[in-house]
Amino acid sequence: MEEKYYEVLTKIQEADGIVIGASNGLSISEGIHIFADDSSFQENFGDFREKYGFRSIIQGCFYPFPSEEEKWAFFSRMYNYFLYKTEASPVMKNLYELVKDKNYFVVTSNIDNHFRQAGFPQERLFEIEGNCRNLQCMNGCHNQIYPGDEILSKMAKSQENGKVPLDLIPKCPECGGLMQVHIEVDRNFLKGESWQTSYQAYQDFTRKAHGKKLVLLELGVGARNQLIKAPFMRLTNIEEYATYITLNKGELYIPDEIAAKSIGINGDTAEVLQQLVQMK
Repeated sequence: MEEKYYEVLTKIQEADGIVIGASNGLSISEGIHIFADDSSFQENFGDFREKYGFRSIIQGCFYPFPSEEEKWAFFSRMYNYFLYKTEASPVMKNLYELVKDKNYFVVTSNIDNHFRQAGFPQERLFEIEGNCRNLQCMNGCHNQIYPGDEILSKMAKSQENGKVPLDLIPKCPECGGLMQVHIEVDRNFLKGESWQTSYQAYQDFTRKAHGKKLVLLELGVGARNQLIKAPFMRLTNIEEYATYITLNKGELYIPDEIAAKSIGINGDTAEVLQQLVQMK
């Protein structure tokens, strides 16, 4: 195993460019599982679980709440749950430590804002499905995304009986209509200017890496998450000097076509990152 770690570390250190792809498995290694009816969910969202019957954070994201007061009670609680610790987790700190001096870019389907929290700059980050701290017009009447930290934090603190006060509910500054958290839970999800800019930055990064030593570092991405996996595998296949490195606990998937250019580590992502940073 140690030999494999050295191989991973060498590939990262020698890379001209690194694309990090991260999904739910990375969050799980931090102790956050949005798909699970675990003790953490029951402790933080037990009242919602009891009242509406949903069994995970992700189910709550898609739940048709009967009122705006209840909807915002859930989404502000979720925001608070993801970000009440103002310091980045050891997992995210280690990941940042591993790549901070390299030329890197991050593409993630995680909505918890933990990359920004750990010091990854916005211009090197493409959050495919949005971010729990931003707001948008529910009708998508215009392209602007708004920072919601202040109001979400206030709503999280002002809940009573699973509702937030009416006067705290945000309204669209343009049309005066309802707003929602900027995460992809329905067709209203705004792929506006900032989303397009991040998407373009991702495309530009991979284009500029053409013909160079490229590392595709995949963290906790399940086989079904083709949003991240498919482009990574395609790039590994077509780029002569690319290496595909996948870390995932209990589920590694490496197709035969790219097996010779791939390294898979089946283990706890938190422990693997800790190990790599120590060896660095």
